[in-house]
Amino acid sequence: MHVVEIDLDAPDGGIIAFRAGPGGPPVDAETAGDLYALVRLRGRPAATVVGHVPAGEDAAAVLAALARERLRAAPPPVPEARGDLPRTSVVVATRERADQLARALDSLLDQDHPDYEIVVVDNAPLTGATEELVTRKYQGRVRYVREDVPGLAVAHNRGLAVADGAVIAFTDDDVVADPQWLTALTAPFAQDPRLGCVTGLILPARLTTPAQILLESHGGFAKGFAPRHYDPARPPADEPLFPFTAGSFGSGANMAFRTTALRAVGGFDPATGTGTPAKGGDDLYGFVAVLAAGFRLRYTPDALVWHHHRETWQDLRNQAYGYGAGLTAYLTALLVRRPALLPALLARLPRGLVHARNMTARREGTPHVPGTHAEQHPWPRSLSRLERRGMLYGPLGYAKARLRTCRTRSCREAR
Repeated sequence: MHVVEIDLDAPDGGIIAFRAGPGGPPVDAETAGDLYALVRLRGRPAATVVGHVPAGEDAAAVLAALARERLRAAPPPVPEARGDLPRTSVVVATRERADQLARALDSLLDQDHPDYEIVVVDNAPLTGATEELVTRKYQGRVRYVREDVPGLAVAHNRGLAVADGAVIAFTDDDVVADPQWLTALTAPFAQDPRLGCVTGLILPARLTTPAQILLESHGGFAKGFAPRHYDPARPPADEPLFPFTAGSFGSGANMAFRTTALRAVGGFDPATGTGTPAKGGDDLYGFVAVLAAGFRLRYTPDALVWHHHRETWQDLRNQAYGYGAGLTAYLTALLVRRPALLPALLARLPRGLVHARNMTARREGTPHVPGTHAEQHPWPRSLSRLERRGMLYGPLGYAKARLRTCRTRSCREAR
């Protein structure tokens, strides 16, 4: 399936541009087959559509018709106010994936933000490939930092310790950032002094394997095209588990924090995250910690990164188990490190158990992401079972990770 972009000048207007997404081959009017398209309105992300283009038809015209139909049912994106952009540090944690890292860094160096630095944190490296790449190809443009303790949260905390920006943004080594990504992600901080975190839109860079198509057909990482504001002083009425439904806020591949806010809550829990027995949950912990401290959180679809989904069935199995484990690991971390949240969490526990069960069950039912091929790619019950098994394992995984962390130089940080 081709991943493409189509840009319209209005919801019912003409085509400004039709081009391939960043992970695929060139496309033109004669491209045929199944196409997944990001729809932009004058450059701003507005929707996604999936369409089949028969041979001999104009691909751009087919997708434009689908886009206009989709946009009729959705309000057009509202331009966001943008003041002076804050100095920003972009942190990319990586481990032995120099080829992917180079692709990500090339896109990060092409941002239109006027004042930012890039920090690569080489996490528990086995070889010198990452250091060689950064010091040889990106000398003077990218900072290299080594962190020998394994774990994504530990690596992110290392980046937080050396960052010099008023805002610190995090992304992964398997993304391609849209040129306006960093501007859109950091601009809200200039408008709201109580804003502690901003997250953005994540779309697939490629959909070439059954595993990639299956994941995206059932939600992927996208959180929609409507901006959302989360204020702990005014909990959203449609989220009764707030703030513990952290997965609805965004994902770690596309997030930024006010640096002082993230430091004030102690950064990320080093016993969470990929690379630890907890297997995930570091970003979820960060979201809730900042909200619990009284800061606001915002989701903006204008801040777009393209994510290279894992390609194999085994990757998807590992991902499903890791998501379940990370969910309950982060909740365990909150109870251990922020016991004052216990009454609020217990009050929401019955609904929370139902929510956790529904998180996996809903993938098996009606597709909840319009414009994808969920009906042709049903979610296997085996993956839902794996995710639930991960949920049961999560607290134990966190305990193991915490014990291991306390045997390293980060023990004081984990207390």
